[in-house]
Parts: sequence; structure tokens; C-alpha cells
Amino acid sequence: MHHRQDSSSVRRTTAGLATLALAAALVACGGGSSGGAASGPGGPPAGGSGPGAGKAPPPPAVGVITVQPQSVAIRAELPGRLEAWRTAQVRARVAGIVQQRLFTEGAEVKAGQSLYQLDAAPYRNTLDSAAASVAKAEANLAQSQATLTRNEPLAAAKAISQTEWVAAQTAVKQAQADLATAKAAVQSAKLNVDYAAVRAPIGGRIGRALVTEGALVGQGEATQMALIQQVDRLYVNFTQPASEALRLRRAFESGQFKRAGGAGAEVRLVLDDGTEYPHPGKLLFSDLTVDATSGQVTLRAEVPNPEGTLLPGLYVKVRVAQAQTDSGVLIPQQAVTRGSTGDTVMVVGEGNMPAPRPVKIGGANGSAWVVLDGLKAGEQVIVDGFQKMRPKSPVTPVPWTPGGKPPAAASAPTAPASAASR
Repeated sequence: MHHRQDSSSVRRTTAGLATLALAAALVACGGGSSGGAASGPGGPPAGGSGPGAGKAPPPPAVGVITVQPQSVAIRAELPGRLEAWRTAQVRARVAGIVQQRLFTEGAEVKAGQSLYQLDAAPYRNTLDSAAASVAKAEANLAQSQATLTRNEPLAAAKAISQTEWVAAQTAVKQAQADLATAKAAVQSAKLNVDYAAVRAPIGGRIGRALVTEGALVGQGEATQMALIQQVDRLYVNFTQPASEALRLRRAFESGQFKRAGGAGAEVRLVLDDGTEYPHPGKLLFSDLTVDATSGQVTLRAEVPNPEGTLLPGLYVKVRVAQAQTDSGVLIPQQAVTRGSTGDTVMVVGEGNMPAPRPVKIGGANGSAWVVLDGLKAGEQVIVDGFQKMRPKSPVTPVPWTPGGKPPAAASAPTAPASAASR
């Protein structure tokens, strides 16, 4: 009896231990479930990344302009060089020693103003000698005329021979010729005395002195002593490829282009620092011949220079309006890709998908290209934001402003806050 009770106790103990182990296992499983329940019905499943997981980023924003045909001037930007409107070399017209310089280098001088004084003593002596010769010739003429007057009645009475009468007449004519020669020598001597004072042939700005006091000038040739330039207006000489000039002529003949202002087309200068000169010039002429070595045609324009900003010899860029079209489209140069096979732009097509479009460039207008063919009114051309574009992906067109900020990227939708973050 006692033995059965011990066996029964052992069974009860074993069953209790088994029950406790099963309860512990259930508690462990229930803990995982309760942890999932604690996250709430709005929590993400295990391993999830929220409601935004798997969605594509928004289309990038690009700056665009809307095509609008208009009347556009086609300008060419060509290299040029400035030249003084009038230039005169100051030269010694007689030989002599320079006694004095009478001008300030770099100053404005007037026409006829004395610039140098040469030693005029030898020429004054020559003038005095010529004046004495005139007096002598006048005396000889008076004597010859008196002889002729005295012999005239004698010749009529045949009291003198015909030979004597002819000799008296010839002596008068010879004396008249000698007097004229003496007077011419006086005028020449006066000119030499006047030339000893070297004067400005024109008014303008004079450069540096090319001779100094004490120098012998004009000995054997006319010595250049200074240079005067008129710079209140300047010429600008520039060249254009002959092929471009021929293309423009054909466009004029076909009616594609109209002449911009004819021979008086407006000209603008661009200085070395990139700034545009405020005073416009006008085109004077285009050379009729082509330089055989460079294939260039020379053109000349006149530019005012009231402030004296421009200087002769300065290199500039010349912007000249050579033609005009009534159906041109202005496109910023950064929007055009130029290559050996042609020029292209990116156009926003159906579904905001960007696509390349070949275009025909007719020239420049300031910082823009003039597109003659390839675009239609209302189309949108991409100007900025190329680096944001992705292959075969749409874009968000945003109006482009010159010099403005880059187009802002489209903002992504904000994901709702999870229950855990509340």
C-alpha cells in the first residue's frame, strides 16, 4: 500500500513538470505575438519600409522657353581693329637745325599751329639776296624802257638802224623777264623762311616728338617729326569669311533674309573686357575683292568717340546686323548642341518626354542663336537642367529666366507618420 502511494506521487510530479514546460513554451510564443500586437494595426509588417517603399522619384524640373517666331536681326561678331579717322605726318619741308619744340606731347593741336622752329637764318639771308635781285632787275628794266623811249622817234625818222631798234625792244623784254625771275626767287625764299616754322597740317591729337632740339632734319628727305591723329571718330576695319558673305547674298536673293539697314547698317563694338561700347557706329562699305591668302572680305565702319575712350590700333569685336528675318526664333546658345553633323536642341514632347530635335541656325543675335527651321510655335525647348535628366524618363518643364536660379526639383510627397512616431 505504501509502495503504490510513492508511485502515484512520482507520476503526479512528472505530470506537473510537463505542464509547466508546456506553459513556458506557450508564453514564449505568446510573447512574439504580443510584441507584434503592440505595434498596433497601423504598424508596418516585419521587414517593411513604410508606405513609400518601391515608388519612383518625381520627374526632375528643367528650365524651358516657349518657341515664338518673331522678326529677328541676324548679327555677326567679327574681329576688328580701330584706325584714326584722319592721320597726318608732320615732316620737315626744308633742311635745318631744330631750335625749339613748341607743343606738348599728347595734347590737342589746331591746324596751322607752330610745332617746331628750325634755324631760319640761312633762309632769311637768301630772302634778302632775292629782294636785292628784284631791286636790280627793276633798275635794269627802268633803264631799258628809257632807252626804248629815247630811240622810238629816232627809229621812226630812220636815224638809227633797224638792228639798234630791235635790240632796244629786246632789252626791255629781257629786263621784264629778269624782274619776274627775281620776284619768284623772293617768293621761294619767303616760303623757305615760313617752312622753317613747322606747322600742324590738320587739327587733332599729336603724339610724341620724333626729333629733339639740335637735330638736323630735312637733309636729303622730308624728316617725319611727329604724328597727328583725329580720334573724335574712328574707323574700324574688320573681315568676314567670303563663304559667309556669299551665303548671305544667296539668302537675300532667295527672299529668306532682308537687308538690315542697307549700307548704313548699325555696328556695335565689344571691348576686351567683354563690355559693349555705348555708342553705335555705321557700316560704310564692304570691299569688292577677296584676300587671296585668307579668303576674307574687308569691311569698314565709322564709330563716334566723343569721350576719347577708343584708341587707334585697339583690337575689338564688331557686332554688325547684316540681315533680318521675319520668322526667326531666338534660342539661348546654351540650349543648342553644335556638331559636325548638325545642330540639335532638346524639346519637351508628349508626356513631358524630352527628345532631340535637329534645327537650322542662321546666325547670332547677341548671346542667342537665330533658329530658322526645325521648331514650331508653342513648343518648349529645354535650356537648363540637362544634368538632372534621366534616360527615357519624363521631366517637369519650368519657365526659364535668363540669369535666374536653376529650376527647383519637384518635391516628393510626404509619407504619413506611423503610429509608432506619434
